Amino acid sequence: MKIAVLGSGVIGVTSAWYLAQAGHEVTVIDRQPGPALETSFANAGEISPGYSSPWAAPGIPQKAIKWLLMTHAPLILRPRVDAEMIGWILAMLRNCTSARYAVNKARMVRIAEFSRDRLIELRAATGISYDERMQGTLQLFRTQKQLDGIAKDVAVLQSGGVPFEVLDRDGCIAAEPGLAATRDKFLGGLRLPNDETGDCFKFTNALAALAAGLGVEFRNNVAIEAIKTDGNRVTGVRTDQGIVTADHYLVALGSYSAHMLRPLGIRLPVYPVKGYSITVPIVDAARAPVSTLMDESYKIAITRLGDRIRVGGMAEISGYNNTLHDRRRATLIHSMTDLFPGAGDPDAASFWSGLRPMTPDGTPVIGATGYDNLFLNTGHGTLGWTMACGSGHVIADLMGGREPAIDTADLGILRYRR
Repeated sequence: MKIAVLGSGVIGVTSAWYLAQAGHEVTVIDRQPGPALETSFANAGEISPGYSSPWAAPGIPQKAIKWLLMTHAPLILRPRVDAEMIGWILAMLRNCTSARYAVNKARMVRIAEFSRDRLIELRAATGISYDERMQGTLQLFRTQKQLDGIAKDVAVLQSGGVPFEVLDRDGCIAAEPGLAATRDKFLGGLRLPNDETGDCFKFTNALAALAAGLGVEFRNNVAIEAIKTDGNRVTGVRTDQGIVTADHYLVALGSYSAHMLRPLGIRLPVYPVKGYSITVPIVDAARAPVSTLMDESYKIAITRLGDRIRVGGMAEISGYNNTLHDRRRATLIHSMTDLFPGAGDPDAASFWSGLRPMTPDGTPVIGATGYDNLFLNTGHGTLGWTMACGSGHVIADLMGGREPAIDTADLGILRYRR
């Protein structure tokens, strides 16, 4: 079967890999000159199934007000007259209940745990290398209130059989020795020993090369203009270089998926939430993190990637723009230097932003549409790297008419039509 994959970020490339593994003839189309040059380029580097939580949670509306007023704000809202933005925010707020949080987190953990297992298999089978580390992640709490508030997350981890450790100060320092110099900055942490880290850009490009070896064609520098249909079937994709035809089509365009689908009558509630990162060269390895640490106060992840530190996070709701703001850079530098002083050289840091494709309930949209030969794999938000291999495996099964290894009934777009 001929399949056209729209998008060559980590989701599009992993989908292409598993589709090619299943014996399909795959073409990947993207406007960029190579894979992973947009949202997948410089993310936080976490592969954290246990931290797969929806942003829509009980208490978030109240916390959001506090966050907006902080000097180093984890949330930035740039309001505008935008029905798409307003609708997405209202839908997210409707998910800020205990009942919906439990449902949303459980299905996110389901796909993320499955994805981590598929990544382990892929690594063993191919020997793929991407500055990977398998040393767990640590969520660090600076206040007693944060530490006291982990009960609901612990309950979900326990119900899902996800290993975890609740640590005091000494336990956190044992996991991350670089914290020894700043032990007065925090009270404890929640550690997930089975989580991993790695460079998403390196992984995606390495996997693209492996996929090309299986016959996948990557058509770069090709702008996708529209999806053409006839009745309930897609007949082709119009690009600036002509029409591309296939038997089946997969939309993996991240935040831009919604705009591409709207002319087809498909209302996909995916909206861009901008994230920022800096990549800092390490100058003192003994002071640097050994894996990933999540600074809960600022919602910032600090990750070791080889001889670099990736510091990423924040949520800016401001539409489709990638403007870099110096205040965001200052927040990232503050979090890193406050916890790991002397570890890296912030003056030599590269600064980046990307548009995370967020759904209001946190769960990606994976599966069929109302068109017989059109499928979706998008809306992964901050967890595209965490969920990539599992999502790619699942969509390859669904497009090939096979039963996936996990339940996918609540992952599709139909959940928004009920």
